[in-house]
Amino acid sequence: MNILFASTKEKPEFWFPLLQKALPADRFCAWPDINGGDIDIALVATHPKGTFAGLRKLRLIQSLWMGVENIVGDTELPRGVPVARLIDPGMVAAMGETVIAYVLDWHRHFYCYRSFQNQKTWKRRRQYLASDRTIGILGLGELGGTIAAKLLAMNFNVAGWSRRPKQLDGVYCSTDLEDVVRRSDALVCLLPLTDKTRGIVNARILALIPKDGCLINMARGGHVVAADLLAALDSGHLAHAYLDVFETEPLPADSPLWSHPGITLTPHIAALTEPRTSVGKVAENIERVRRGEKPLNTVDFAAGY
Repeated sequence: MNILFASTKEKPEFWFPLLQKALPADRFCAWPDINGGDIDIALVATHPKGTFAGLRKLRLIQSLWMGVENIVGDTELPRGVPVARLIDPGMVAAMGETVIAYVLDWHRHFYCYRSFQNQKTWKRRRQYLASDRTIGILGLGELGGTIAAKLLAMNFNVAGWSRRPKQLDGVYCSTDLEDVVRRSDALVCLLPLTDKTRGIVNARILALIPKDGCLINMARGGHVVAADLLAALDSGHLAHAYLDVFETEPLPADSPLWSHPGITLTPHIAALTEPRTSVGKVAENIERVRRGEKPLNTVDFAAGY
């Protein structure tokens, strides 16, 4: 099969050796070389504008990321071609490490102690047990479920919200967003970005987080209303916020998020796709298409992810 690699973020030189080893019978090309339009599979991540124009033989669009909002929002997306999300074990592990690091940073008051150090202040904060805290997770998919299990193993209480009913051992699961947020001393956003989830973390929701709680947004910048978050921090209601994603990336130099003392931010690095752990998942879906089977982790276009 002819396989196109089209991405403005991922580098084909990192992927091609692994892909060619996993799929030695197939032919690979990198955008803008589209092999005269004779392409069976498109591997994409923030693909260039016009990628899908003229690709009339496509049998699968395989995302190289878990998020697919850039793909499903493309007006040139060919109808009837399945789009598959990438569930990368390396990315899942990295996201778990990042979320747990931030939960512990807040839980153990390390964000405070960094400030105290800058002020040369010798001061202790009250110590809490993990069992004193409830960590709320918005989104109970592959990422949310894995992180919930790790938090439970550390003796935190865990509550989770999902659009559809779910059951996870040891987790308080609910489809009532406000119920979950009220229970959550720390709120972790792992949701896909859709019309229904854009702006979901707003002033009303932030006010429901117990005082001195924190927000951890590892999903998309569009989930959080930034002005509302800044107001919640300035009022003293929220103790801290950890942001890895932003409405505009790179984050503009004049954004107040850069210098706010209540915010820890990182440049969208919470969990990067790892070719060494994900190429097997990509190859598996390509082999399924070759055999005439349905690919795994295909997008539900009605839901938007």
